[in-house]
Amino acid sequence: MRLTLFIIIFFCSNLVSAQPLSLAGNWQFQIDRNDVGVQEQWFNKKLGDNIKLPGSMLTNGKGDDVTLQTKWTGSIYDSSWFFNPRMEKYRQPGNLKFPFWLTPAKYYVGAAWYQKEVTIPASWTNQHIELFLERCHTETLVWVDGKEAGMQNSLVAPHVYDLTTLLSPGKHVISVRVDNRIKAINVGPDSHSITDHTEGNWNGIIGKMELKAAPVVHVENMQVYPDVANKQAIVIVTLKGQQEGKATITLGATAFNTKIPHQVPAVSASIALNKDTLTTHQFMVPMTDEVQLWDEFNPALYKLQLTLQTPNGEKELKEITFGMRSFKIVGTGFTINDRPVFLRGTVNNCEFPLTGFPPMDEAGWVKLFTTAKAHGLNHMRFHSWCPPEAAFKAADLTGFYLQPEGPGWVNHGTSLGDGKPIDKYMYEETNRMADWYGNYASFCMEAPGGNEPAGRNQVKFLTEMIHYWQAKDKRRVYTGASVGNSWPLVPENEYMVKAGARGLNWVNAAPESDSDYSAGIQKFNVPYVVHEMGQWCVFPDFNEIDRFTGVYKEKNFELFREQLAEHGMANQANQFLMASGKLQVLCYKNEIEKAFRTKGLAGIQLLGLQDFPGQGTALVGMLNALWQDKPYITPQQVKRFCNAVVPLTRMPKFVYSNDEKLTARVELFNYGRSELKNAVINWVIKDSTGKVLANGTFDKKDYVLGNCLPVGTIQYPLSAIKTPMRLNLDISIAGTEYGNDWNVWVFPAVLPAPVWYDDVYSCDTLDKKAMAVLQNGGKVFLKAAGKIRKGKEVVNYFTPVFWNTSWFKMRPPHTLGIVCDPGHPAFKNFPATSYSDLQWWDVVNKAQVMHLEDFPKGFKPLLQPINTWFINRKLGLLLEAKVGKGKLLLCSIDLQHLEDRPATRQLWHSLDIYIHSKAFNPTSTVELSAVQALFTEPSRDTWNGYTKDSPDELKPKVN
Repeated sequence: MRLTLFIIIFFCSNLVSAQPLSLAGNWQFQIDRNDVGVQEQWFNKKLGDNIKLPGSMLTNGKGDDVTLQTKWTGSIYDSSWFFNPRMEKYRQPGNLKFPFWLTPAKYYVGAAWYQKEVTIPASWTNQHIELFLERCHTETLVWVDGKEAGMQNSLVAPHVYDLTTLLSPGKHVISVRVDNRIKAINVGPDSHSITDHTEGNWNGIIGKMELKAAPVVHVENMQVYPDVANKQAIVIVTLKGQQEGKATITLGATAFNTKIPHQVPAVSASIALNKDTLTTHQFMVPMTDEVQLWDEFNPALYKLQLTLQTPNGEKELKEITFGMRSFKIVGTGFTINDRPVFLRGTVNNCEFPLTGFPPMDEAGWVKLFTTAKAHGLNHMRFHSWCPPEAAFKAADLTGFYLQPEGPGWVNHGTSLGDGKPIDKYMYEETNRMADWYGNYASFCMEAPGGNEPAGRNQVKFLTEMIHYWQAKDKRRVYTGASVGNSWPLVPENEYMVKAGARGLNWVNAAPESDSDYSAGIQKFNVPYVVHEMGQWCVFPDFNEIDRFTGVYKEKNFELFREQLAEHGMANQANQFLMASGKLQVLCYKNEIEKAFRTKGLAGIQLLGLQDFPGQGTALVGMLNALWQDKPYITPQQVKRFCNAVVPLTRMPKFVYSNDEKLTARVELFNYGRSELKNAVINWVIKDSTGKVLANGTFDKKDYVLGNCLPVGTIQYPLSAIKTPMRLNLDISIAGTEYGNDWNVWVFPAVLPAPVWYDDVYSCDTLDKKAMAVLQNGGKVFLKAAGKIRKGKEVVNYFTPVFWNTSWFKMRPPHTLGIVCDPGHPAFKNFPATSYSDLQWWDVVNKAQVMHLEDFPKGFKPLLQPINTWFINRKLGLLLEAKVGKGKLLLCSIDLQHLEDRPATRQLWHSLDIYIHSKAFNPTSTVELSAVQALFTEPSRDTWNGYTKDSPDELKPKVN
């Protein structure tokens, strides 16, 4: 009994898996605004303030109040806010409301000191001791009892300090100086790893903070290289520490998240330690025929357990997780475990407004990836930043393919490849990424050069960087940088993330579903992933404001809401949100489907599934910046057109006359778990009441993995449709969740000749007769297309604002679709919707708008374009009003050229019937002078940039 107890005590005393000493909690703190702390040896004095870590200065309410003179890190591309008289009240102390990004309560860029007393246990005698700070922002300097321990500077990986010689058993004081200034190493002020546009340039330490003890000879690094073809894992173990003799390493692996248990046979080896500090050994771990592979459908993972027996009898246990997977390039596509995969991705920009920094726990990231998967996605790109380890763990668990990037948008005052310190830093950072996260199965892709770098020699630099990583680590595939279409081509890219194959041509051509992006990718012989697809804007949801309960506030939304109210439209905010949201989803659906119809395309990266809170406020998401649903769309609805398997159609148009035949060639996009065997694909056409007009089933057959898989053709004569109507074509795969649908609009080819018994004066100018008719109590139908002056500066397309009008300094379009009341009698003979569906395209695209700034505040037009939220002008395309004693119907839509515009022809017909009917009885009164001003005066309320400088120089010099 005593012998057994002795053996247990001896074993435990020599098995060093001691619990780390947590450093979370209260720390002493002091701001070093004048950067004198090192000179004055603050590491030898007790600091005068307190702070709670992990956290940032901002989460602790530390720093300076935000003022007009705050020196921001990010570039302000539209400086008009600083000069616009209308914004004067938002520049006052106590009412600061910036439109270009979220507003923090405090702000600080510079050095700050953190200090804590620790007690080292006696059991750590003669052990290797490390200080582990999981994520710091950005540069850290460490002292122990006044002795300097070194400096580290990483935006992607933990800061780890060897404190073995400085920490003996007993009490010690650790001082950490954190500096978040941009110094010699400039990753770019708009890089999402540091910029105010996204997470903010915070100062602090987050994640795990602890002291760790290990044997003198210990595991420094362990990297797993899956060899799927040979059903084995190559494990490279690096030991650190000098000791005479031999060490023994034993490795074993166990599947831990699968229904089928799998225990991998253990392997072991005896390793001779040498005089060098580092010793490396390679193992072959047989995964056997029972190996389970990792992918998006079956994210099978293994725990790899390592036991190290050192020459002096000490033991160390290490455990990492990995997945057996092979992510490769075959031709112009990707494969996962030799099965084709199409990337359905979104861009993550480090938008975490509640804290200002990313989640450091798995649960936070699991929620995010689960939300993305609920919208049919399987991939995420991290724009100019690398997430923490928790993100890789969560992506492994949920089955998500990741593309982190080197932490730089090396642009706007810096460049890559020109011999600056950033060149070396990007190599160092990507090496740290590989060391810390390289074992995670989800880490499939990488852009080591970050996002859109500047530099005369960037192509040469990125080419060499790709060659470096191809030689060093083949676990993932590489592209030099993610770039827009105007960036120079890097021929050595293993795959492209490029912007050429995106967008909808709806400004110049009617919507259809027959085109694709083949022309944009045909010259590339490597996989092409579409860069930042989408960017379709939606009106702000002011209900979000109260949800920003953390360190950042939506003061920008408050400003937009107040401006909307000043223009008399506060009660239309939700209507604008819902209508613009429906148009946004319509654009995303058609653009994603166009990509899915493109043979040879490898994937897409949306910008983004969620809103982007900076760069002027880019409300491009079907989720808000908190990753919450918006009220106009559900994940299930998105998944109809964005999924692993999606039925698609090729139709020449969506708007028909009833003397035509609806023809739809049906295709299948199939990147599911496997080929579809004996698949039954059904179709049905219903009218707007839900009545089935036609249905059918395609021949049962097999569908391989891939896209552009032919299914069959649907033909349906429209001659039985006598009244204007919306039809819906729905296609589904029997026995599955997969289905998709499209609205199709049908109008009579021939309209009945009108017979009117009352007098309506129809004209295209507000001439003397029109004014006389109105003064005498008559009716006037004023078709004013091309004659409007007030509002001429507002460009109206069917498609909404791209990214936002502030960032691009009012590049057109300036509107977000239309709103109307479909139940209004003016639309009795037109299939109106309250938002821009495709029947509105030939009505509103490029239509001239009227700026109703002289109309009464409560006035609502019948057809109202939604203006960009930066100006919130009240606009109209169609309105009615009492003018004088008469009644006016005023339309700025072109109603004169109707030959190939069946929808507009039908709208004109409906309006003509309406104005001659008793239902035409406007309730709002408008002064004749206000109507006249539309034709004679320019807008007073217009956008003014107040500077003609280039974007890089737009940051105001107000400091």
